[in-house]
Amino acid sequence: MTSASSVADPGGLTDDEVAQRVAAGQTNKAPNPNSRSLGSIVRENTVTSFNIVIGTLWALMIAARAPFQDSLFGFVIIFNSAIGIIQEYRAKRTLEKLSLIGEAKPIVRRNGVDIEVSADDIVLDDLVVLNTGDQIVVDGQVLSGSGLEADESLLTGEADPVHKHVGDEVMSGSFVVAGSGVMRATKVGLDSYATKLTAEAKTFSTTKSELMGSIMRFVRTITWVLIPLGTLLFISQLRSAPTWQEALSGTVAGVVTMVPEGLVLLTSVAMAVAVVRLGQKRALVQEMPAVEVLARVDVVCVDKTGTLTEPGMAVNELVTLDDAPQSQTEAVLGALGGSENSPNPTLAAVAHEYPAPGWQTQSSVPFSSARKWSAAAFFDHGSWLLGAPEVLLADESGAAVDVARSKADELAGGGARVLLLAESTASHPAQGPTGDGQIGPVRPVALVAIDQRLRSDAAETVGYFLEQGVTVKVISGDNPVTVGAIAAQAGIPLADRPFDARDLPEDQEQLAEVLETHGVFGRVTPAQKRAMVGALKSKGHTVAMTGDGVNDVLALKDADLGIAMGSGAGATRAVAQLVLLDSKFSVLPSVVAEGRRVLGNIERVSELFLTKSFYSALLSLITVILTLTSIYKVEFIFLPRHLTVITWLTIGTPAFFLALMPNTQRFKPGFFKRVLRFSVPAGVICGVASFTTYLLVLTEGTPVEDARTAAAITLFMIAWTVLVLVARPLNPLRIAIVVVMGLGFVTVLGVPAISRFFALGLSTGSDGLTAIAVGLTGSVVLLLVRRFIETRVASDPKPEVESTGSDI
Repeated sequence: MTSASSVADPGGLTDDEVAQRVAAGQTNKAPNPNSRSLGSIVRENTVTSFNIVIGTLWALMIAARAPFQDSLFGFVIIFNSAIGIIQEYRAKRTLEKLSLIGEAKPIVRRNGVDIEVSADDIVLDDLVVLNTGDQIVVDGQVLSGSGLEADESLLTGEADPVHKHVGDEVMSGSFVVAGSGVMRATKVGLDSYATKLTAEAKTFSTTKSELMGSIMRFVRTITWVLIPLGTLLFISQLRSAPTWQEALSGTVAGVVTMVPEGLVLLTSVAMAVAVVRLGQKRALVQEMPAVEVLARVDVVCVDKTGTLTEPGMAVNELVTLDDAPQSQTEAVLGALGGSENSPNPTLAAVAHEYPAPGWQTQSSVPFSSARKWSAAAFFDHGSWLLGAPEVLLADESGAAVDVARSKADELAGGGARVLLLAESTASHPAQGPTGDGQIGPVRPVALVAIDQRLRSDAAETVGYFLEQGVTVKVISGDNPVTVGAIAAQAGIPLADRPFDARDLPEDQEQLAEVLETHGVFGRVTPAQKRAMVGALKSKGHTVAMTGDGVNDVLALKDADLGIAMGSGAGATRAVAQLVLLDSKFSVLPSVVAEGRRVLGNIERVSELFLTKSFYSALLSLITVILTLTSIYKVEFIFLPRHLTVITWLTIGTPAFFLALMPNTQRFKPGFFKRVLRFSVPAGVICGVASFTTYLLVLTEGTPVEDARTAAAITLFMIAWTVLVLVARPLNPLRIAIVVVMGLGFVTVLGVPAISRFFALGLSTGSDGLTAIAVGLTGSVVLLLVRRFIETRVASDPKPEVESTGSDI
């Protein structure tokens, strides 16, 4: 055991000394890697590859004194950037407000008084009070401690907790797993270890947005296609157009439409809106891509205590196992409850029930999740242990031990957390309990049953996940029988077969097999929780982990999505991507819904934007081939204004509404493959049909203006059909959107002032009939193609996956 007292703690800095250090800039303020300044948001929404391309073309059109109508596409830059800036800044403000609520506040000693402060307000030489579960936010030196142990695995990779003695160094980014103490801050702010790692080595990786990654892969591809194709298109237009200005106009029409300029914006906006909506439900999203991850999760690992059960505990029953008076047993429990400066919730419940008798502590071993017990030796009152019965009695035998085990299982079967009070019978202190995990010989004295109540919303939330095809696994450090009883109340499958984690294999492949066949696990150590998450991920699962205790930190960090309870330890809130500030498990379905809304709706609008990119590329390619091979010299079939109005009405405006609508569609892997499977043939049909109309009308001797109008009508009809298909399943609001867009184009054609503005007019009715006939034919072909794709997908039992290995 370790000495219960060390160096006397000084009273800390005075107010004047703190003020001097603040004035000298010796505070713990450092850049927040999860927060962006307004300048950064403005920069990222304005200085983009899309804006540079479109802005350059806009400047060229202005320099060429092109008609104003053909330069309308340039205003898309302003509109898109403004929307992106406003929504992301709104999300930033929401996150900052929630972060203040969910922030873990260290305790510092100043003027001889312990006070809570923001981590940013710690100054050099501050005395920081450390308790179990605290995240260490500055570098420092231990001044005093009682069984102080720190987990530095997030910094060094070393899994075992490190005992910290007086004079030892502690590093920011580690966290306290046992004991308590006081440290002096020696490095703060940018000088601290964790801040340097974050800035230089990027050790603390953030959640990757696979959705945005898939979109950006397409963007990079289209950029490489755009440059040579745009150059060839301009050369072809110089041959066929009367002036270089008209050649530039035709080139701009083809190139601008090829760029899916609104897709990245809408993805960012959809995520930002989701962050704000979740903020209204008191869910703090610390990394924005986390919004999409839970929609892809197929396994949710939950801790029992604080997740399935209500926070807080109370002693329900005391069962004595020997002939000692109950008052004596209660005195021992009271002494153990008061032996730790920062007891865990279980020991705090014991301390609340049984007053401390005033015994003087000689030495102690604080509780840790790895050991599953705590111990203390008292002058003239012996050495005692309190912890998991099956751990403390692992090496014991005899009738009394059998009775203790049987009674413990009986109490655990009712869902109670059961502790064994045991007396050390070691003949020498060196043979008794130590901080290294040695227990020594013990005698069972009493069992303490701790009451835990299932959350009222737990069963409903578990039921929601099961209905959505998400597997729920309970991973707890408690007795397997206790965990199974609580899990059964929550409706978790396989709760009748709880697995004792002490029997888990260390091999990852074998561990994964056990995880596939069992749903409830007890006596799990922090290292095992981490290994279990890794084993599930090795089988291709997307894993979410919920927890509130310091024993959950490693698993939260390794999970695809770490979810911490707001009432939990500061260390868990620090590493989680999502914090439920009100500690309500029932909020998770809302998070799933937001993730599905983002993924499902972005898939919808991606089909719109990529269809446009493909038909624009095809039209440009046909024009280049026909002109440069001298088969048929043809100007690009649209003016920029034509494609501006068509994309406004079939993509830009409806996509904005569709991206933000509710969407409960269950996530399916293969997002980008599905999008391409529809948008490629849709783009080909749009391009071939509109070019066919253009050639049919032009060869009749009709002016090129009429041929362009006819081609625009055909393109709009098929693009509008794409919109209808993408908007399914149709509801009144979606029907209203597609109808309004259709009426909008009819208005553009029918109102003379507007049709003249957009250069959309026909000299003869036959040209219009040709356009409508080709448009109807193309729409029918598109419907048949969609039906074929859906039928083929429905009959294919194989899951869809990306060739890159991405879930998206």
